[in-house]
Amino acid sequence: MDIFNASTPKWAGFDLTSPLVMGILNVTPDSFFDGGAHATKATAVAAGMAMLEAGADIIDIGGESTRPQAVTVSVEEEIARITPVIRRLAAAGAVISADTRNAATMAAALDAGASIINDVSGLSHDPAAPALVASRGCPVILMHMRGTPETMDAEALYDDVVAEVLSELLGRRDAALAAGIKSENIALDPGFGFAKRGDQNLDLLRATGRFAGLGHPLLIGVSRKRFIGTLGDEPEPKKRLPGSIAAGLYAVAQGANILRVHDVAQTIQALKIWRELTKTPVESARTV
Repeated sequence: MDIFNASTPKWAGFDLTSPLVMGILNVTPDSFFDGGAHATKATAVAAGMAMLEAGADIIDIGGESTRPQAVTVSVEEEIARITPVIRRLAAAGAVISADTRNAATMAAALDAGASIINDVSGLSHDPAAPALVASRGCPVILMHMRGTPETMDAEALYDDVVAEVLSELLGRRDAALAAGIKSENIALDPGFGFAKRGDQNLDLLRATGRFAGLGHPLLIGVSRKRFIGTLGDEPEPKKRLPGSIAAGLYAVAQGANILRVHDVAQTIQALKIWRELTKTPVESARTV
């Protein structure tokens, strides 16, 4: 039976009656997956256009790598990397989210045509970020992370990873509400791989339904992650597509609303099959 229905709340202009696909576009020289393949405006725009043509609902553009041990870049450099790409893709009709922890970058990205903010720190990195998002009235994705990309691996210490991530993520949600951000603008992300190791990620993925029940749209980002490689015995990120799709479909079946992925076309195809298989017999007959 289809778990998405007309009563699902809207977010960022989407009705969420079907899972959304968010394409990852890293305009950085040190992405863990593409190794800087989209580090120039031309290559980034071309990749973004391909995602748009493949059917991506959202394109998530970031100018600072947040992989483990990633080095922080200046806000000026981050803005210079992403704003020309955002302008070009927004002009082509793409819905853009800006993947950034910095309020100045958020403002520049929104001015360039982005409509969503995606903050891996859950608006905790930059003290000016919550007020900026509240004043702009834009949708925001709050992700759970402890520490920074440089230190987060050392912060992966939990007695009960699911309970603690739930509690800490709701704490970020409550801080956002206190800053004046509207509840209907907030989506949540458990932050797979961010201050989580190995089986901690599996425990979180198995608990997708608990996160989906928090009253906000749920984003799941497991694409090509290290734990997928460990579980699937594949050390090379570029060869982790099958495991990524399997994990993503599992999350959608448990109520996730948005999949953040490197492989847009393949994920959309997988979701089409999943949707058909989960329809009721009556619904399926209507599509024949």
